[in-house]
Amino acid sequence: MNDVMAELAKEHSQVTFVKLEAEAVPEVSEKYEISSVPTFLFFKNSQKIDRLDGAHAPELTKKVQRHASSSTISAGPNDNAKEDLNVRIKKLTNAAPCMVFIKGSPQEPRCGFSRQMVEILNKHNIMFSSFDIFSDEEVRQGLKTYSNWPTYPQLYVAGELIGGLDIVKELEASGELDTICPKAHKLEDKLKVLTNKASVMLFMKGNKQMAKCGFSKQIIEILNSTGVDYETFDILEDEEVRQGLKTYSNWPTYPQLYVKGELVGGLDIVKELKENGELLSILKGEN
Repeated sequence: MNDVMAELAKEHSQVTFVKLEAEAVPEVSEKYEISSVPTFLFFKNSQKIDRLDGAHAPELTKKVQRHASSSTISAGPNDNAKEDLNVRIKKLTNAAPCMVFIKGSPQEPRCGFSRQMVEILNKHNIMFSSFDIFSDEEVRQGLKTYSNWPTYPQLYVAGELIGGLDIVKELEASGELDTICPKAHKLEDKLKVLTNKASVMLFMKGNKQMAKCGFSKQIIEILNSTGVDYETFDILEDEEVRQGLKTYSNWPTYPQLYVKGELVGGLDIVKELKENGELLSILKGEN
């Protein structure tokens, strides 16, 4: 996670990152009920606004990006501020085909209504993204006016308000919910799309510019030496893909190289193919 933190610090220079050893500051650990390592606490204007327990790089990245963007709205005249807020809220409601504004996160809802909303959406295999209204008081209050809906949670589809929990329950009972909200892709379908995204696809830790493990770095160097175009997918950014691809390909480690959607293998296989003089023809799809 140190590498992830370092990259996030570079990307979000307006955010201050501080690392503490839990045992060295027992009073802080006790105050914020630190029970696992690592634990990430988010502060804004000296107030704790969010937390993440455990080493989950994709979720950490999402939270940092969300909170960083929420802190960059510039102050100005009231009319301009309202206009800027409405523009921002419009972007948020359109951030995904199905957006739900809740208290907390889908993993840790912080009120019963939000929990019920998440349970219903998950039960119907609905693909959705969420926004924690506790993370931004301006959005929390502004969205009530924007939508003319005074309570949370709020569900949006294609940027349009569907309603709160009661409305969603009614839609579920009538069978309309399944027709209104987009369904989540099955993981197998998602992996098939990803492995066929380019003629040559490499699933690795990091990317072409910055490999985050020695094996990924070595395979990048080999592929670059061939002159063949290829694309990469950073498995550290999506835990579902990271675990699912192992089963999908029946290959337990990374990196993994695919040509036209078919698994070639990992670093050792690629090294063997290079030594045998077969790698270039395979990458070009000639074998």
